Amino acid sequence: MNLSILTIINPSQREFIVKVILAIFCAIFWFGPLYKFLIPLFLFAWLIDGGIAKFKYLLKEPLVQAILVLCAVLLIGTLWSETPLGGHQKWVKYLLLLLYLPFLSLLNRERLPWAIGGLLVGYGFILSVGVYYWVVDREQGIPALGLSYLRFSAILGIGAIFSVYFACCSRDRVIRIALLMFGLALLFLQFQQNARGFLLATLFTLLVLVCNHFRANIRRFVSLILVLIVLVGLFAYTSPAMQDRWGQAQQDIAKLQQADYSSSIGYRLAMWDVGVHGILQQPLWGHGTGSPERYFSQTITQYKDGVYKDLLDFQPYAHYHNDWVEIGMHVGLLGIFSLLYLFWAWYVTFKRCGMVLLGMSMVCFIFLSGLTEVLMIFYRIPVLLLIITGITVVCCQKEKNLNVEGKLYA
Repeated sequence: MNLSILTIINPSQREFIVKVILAIFCAIFWFGPLYKFLIPLFLFAWLIDGGIAKFKYLLKEPLVQAILVLCAVLLIGTLWSETPLGGHQKWVKYLLLLLYLPFLSLLNRERLPWAIGGLLVGYGFILSVGVYYWVVDREQGIPALGLSYLRFSAILGIGAIFSVYFACCSRDRVIRIALLMFGLALLFLQFQQNARGFLLATLFTLLVLVCNHFRANIRRFVSLILVLIVLVGLFAYTSPAMQDRWGQAQQDIAKLQQADYSSSIGYRLAMWDVGVHGILQQPLWGHGTGSPERYFSQTITQYKDGVYKDLLDFQPYAHYHNDWVEIGMHVGLLGIFSLLYLFWAWYVTFKRCGMVLLGMSMVCFIFLSGLTEVLMIFYRIPVLLLIITGITVVCCQKEKNLNVEGKLYA
């Protein structure tokens, strides 16, 4: 099939088609309902570009290896699962990480502007619509696109981190100031969302970034930290969302003191308690891919004398609100080490590009976000990070790296 397609389409037509599909993918991957059309289109571009022939060279990339390991572990985990296709099937969203393989295979220096252009157009559109909802409709997130305030907050946080990083690295004063102002604007918008976990992850990651970048210049480091503290205090003080969440946190703590878990904080604590209990029951292999939802609904009626039995009335099951508990419930320590390997490979990918601080910052954000949410199944967020990673890899590749006919990225 691949050979017949290559004989019909001449090289110039094939190159144009691939560039257009790359731009489309980077611009509209935000729209969940379009994935059923976007993924086949993307695979079509990969096939006509000779992706199968280049597959063995992709396997040399640490991040590609880690993604394949994690997805293989989850698929193997269906063998001992009683209900791999039951419930919400949230685990299937882990498999979207595989999109990194054709994306990295398709991307090279000539196609790079198309991918970057598509990403900037898509991000700009999402940001504009989100600002519109916040300013005009006084709503959080982007309801029309199915982007909850949690996902929109994560998108803002990622943008803020990358903007501040490139502001720190830029030698042009005008560009540095522009990027810094844009990053602070994104941070301000993030304060208007109710997502405490993603906001704290962003703030801590920015702190790590600034500390590592300016550690040799104590005076500038102290000055920036003081400015950051003042800005964070100002953003928090002027944010109705933060004031509401602070009041809600106080109410949640009061409920917990009465053994009432029907609150945001109480619900998470209960989920983690049940999840850790489940992992300890099957520590090595977990309960099987797709089983955590069934396990939770069955366990809460008896665990600790049924103290959590009314949780599903407060909020239906979605996931365990923690990346490590979620993957551990599916496939135990095998899955936890696979996820740890993925994070390590992600960092190594940036390190090989000479961007140690950016890799550290990104993995820090992913790890911290995953402590209160299951970031890896917020499928648009990992795809965004993978697109950024692929673009970074290609930008940093030296000319000696291989491309077509056994070579990549030239």
